[in-house]
Amino acid sequence: MTGEYYITKDLLKQHSPCEDGYRWFCENYPNGGKYQEILDKLCDDNRFGDACWLLSKIGATTDILELDTLEDHNKQICFAGSIKVRDTIRVLNIKAGGHIEAGGHIEAGEYIGASGYIEAGGYIKAGEDIEAGEGINASWGIKAGGDIEAGWDIKAGENINAGAFIKAGEDINAGLDIEAGWGIKAGEDIKGGGDIKAGEDIVAVWGIKAGWSIEAGGYIKAGNDYGIYAGLNVRLSEQEQYGYITAKAKPENIMCGNWKESEST
Repeated sequence: MTGEYYITKDLLKQHSPCEDGYRWFCENYPNGGKYQEILDKLCDDNRFGDACWLLSKIGATTDILELDTLEDHNKQICFAGSIKVRDTIRVLNIKAGGHIEAGGHIEAGEYIGASGYIEAGGYIKAGEDIEAGEGINASWGIKAGGDIEAGWDIKAGENINAGAFIKAGEDINAGLDIEAGWGIKAGEDIKGGGDIKAGEDIVAVWGIKAGWSIEAGGYIKAGNDYGIYAGLNVRLSEQEQYGYITAKAKPENIMCGNWKESEST
């Protein structure tokens, strides 16, 4: 399927659109219209949420949008295929039915989302959420004001930082710190070269490894028969000060690191 796919009023009605959205479609496309043209028009009319809804109902296309750079702080893009930019992406909102790739940074004032993977040669940064159906990978850091969520891995050469949750279906792996205002959850390992910190729980189906400390406002839990390791990158003389583990309760499977009672317990 391509962006030329034709959408009619009858087809749209089968997906139970909201009354306001259906009225907009009938006014702008009384005889129907091409899929990608409709997505573009919705974004131009500041209806990015409706564009994302339509993409979720109709699905991804095989189209590829290739650009040298994409920099417009007020731009909202909902592309049904994949987006490949040789340099930097800086927009307000961006959503792809396929993948998003940039040779430089990917930055959005609000939202970054892709049904496939999101990959940047620099950092990935959003004022709100970053979501990928597959993996999220940045050579530098990943930062979101809200959630960072991936169906596969979340990997960064530097820090991973979320104002809310960090969730991955597989590994969460950062060259430096991993920090979430709420919880951190991984379907496999959680690995940070520096500190791992969460306002709530830190949970991994496999192991948890930190170069420095591990701190949770809630509980720290690794999988059965897997260990929790802190202070892996700290000198022995500094283990007590920097290689500690703290949470609401002491985890059973600490393999490395000094347990420190939480001040809130």
